Amino acid sequence: MYFTVKAASHHRLPLYKTVLCVTCALILVVNGLFLFHNLDALKSANAQVLQSSRVAERLQYLDVLVQDAESSMRGYFISGNDVYLGPARSVFTKTEAEVRQLQTLLADNPAQLKNLAQLNTLIRRKLAMLNQAIDVYHHGGLDEIVTISRYGDDRGGMDEIRLQTVIMIQEQNETLAARSARFYEQYQNALALGVAINAVAIVVLVMFYRLVRRSYFRQAAVEHELQQSNENLEAMVAQRTEQLSVLSRHLISISEDEKSRLSRELHDEMGANLTSISMDIGAVLLQVQKTQPELAAQLKRARATLVETVELKRRIIEDLRPSLLDNLGLCAAIDSYTDDFTRMTKLPCDTEIGPEIDGIVREGDSSLSIALFRIVQESLTNIRKYAKASRVSVTLTRTKEGIVLRIIDDGIGIATDTLAKPMSHGILGMRERALLLGGTLTLRRGRGDKGTCIEARIPLKNRAPEGEREEVVVSSPLRQRADDHIPSLPPYSTRPHSVPVPHDPVQ
Repeated sequence: MYFTVKAASHHRLPLYKTVLCVTCALILVVNGLFLFHNLDALKSANAQVLQSSRVAERLQYLDVLVQDAESSMRGYFISGNDVYLGPARSVFTKTEAEVRQLQTLLADNPAQLKNLAQLNTLIRRKLAMLNQAIDVYHHGGLDEIVTISRYGDDRGGMDEIRLQTVIMIQEQNETLAARSARFYEQYQNALALGVAINAVAIVVLVMFYRLVRRSYFRQAAVEHELQQSNENLEAMVAQRTEQLSVLSRHLISISEDEKSRLSRELHDEMGANLTSISMDIGAVLLQVQKTQPELAAQLKRARATLVETVELKRRIIEDLRPSLLDNLGLCAAIDSYTDDFTRMTKLPCDTEIGPEIDGIVREGDSSLSIALFRIVQESLTNIRKYAKASRVSVTLTRTKEGIVLRIIDDGIGIATDTLAKPMSHGILGMRERALLLGGTLTLRRGRGDKGTCIEARIPLKNRAPEGEREEVVVSSPLRQRADDHIPSLPPYSTRPHSVPVPHDPVQ
């Protein structure tokens, strides 16, 4: 498998998708602008309608003011009471105010302003006539007023005012109708344009949705294929890992068988040859010891070299396959190896082995004893090389689940990541040996969170009876304290076996 640190390429959105997005956004912006313009036109039309209504009301009110002034003057002529002159006296001020408001309302209509000027002239003329009539009444009395009204055209002024008012109201209504028609036409055009814009926007959105949907399903298909590929890779990796694990265990088993075969050949064939050579040297030495002293000295040196060769053979055999393991059992082999470890490293090593272990190992698989011994051997080798410990303990006991082997030291310990994922060949080899027997091997902190504890748990086919009271402490591999070991059966004596000295055939 190959890995790369090359940066991933930057993917951009396709051009046609960008164009569709921009087009849809522009269409929506234009539609919003047209909507704002239509709302503004509607507001203007409403203002013009309100303005026309106010103009009509002001014109009608102006006509009512003149009529009230005329009616109040007649009541004064008949009754002679000055109270009736109230409207006539205030009519001029009110009409001037109404005319100014109408000029403001009609500022955008020159024709209506011209009509308003004519109406204002007629109203002033009528008000001047009313003031003259009051003066005449004050000098000539009611008879003079009757005479003047009999020969004068008093109603003509009011009719002209009413006619001018009606004309202005009619023109204002016509203006309002024209403006409303124009606004309605513009509104229809804007509505049609807005519908068209919305239709185009909907079409563009549908196209964009289809593109997004197609891209989504395409991406989902790619992700599904990628997930299947990852699952296939994971299955392949798991299969390869299992194959490598099986191969590793097979190689371990073959290696142990080969070492056993080599040790037997060295012990039998080489031992026999060395014994024969030693016997021949001894016989020749007896014959030439008196007659040829120099040759006898050479034979003695050859005999000493032969003794060293015998010792070398013994060490090679013990390294390949401990003889104690086959002759006296696992307990004696571990005890002897820990004695040698203490003698070579000057590091105290406490050994605690249950008395029933040898019987269990003899009844079990032949690979069980060598696997446990190799785990102890590899653990003590790592402690001697790296731990910088001051004390080591080896515990081998029986539990309800099987056999538990613990090797604990108080050295510098192992890093947490190494505890979780050990990559050392020695540790991996110990783990494979435990897996070969169907067990597990875990690493954790030692006593008081110092040092390292290597624990191997090997299940047995025939478990202990329920009546046996044995305690097992199980916890997380990284948090369990190693000093919580198994205090069950009395420990195996740490010095019951003495290391046998091979018989020197030369002597």
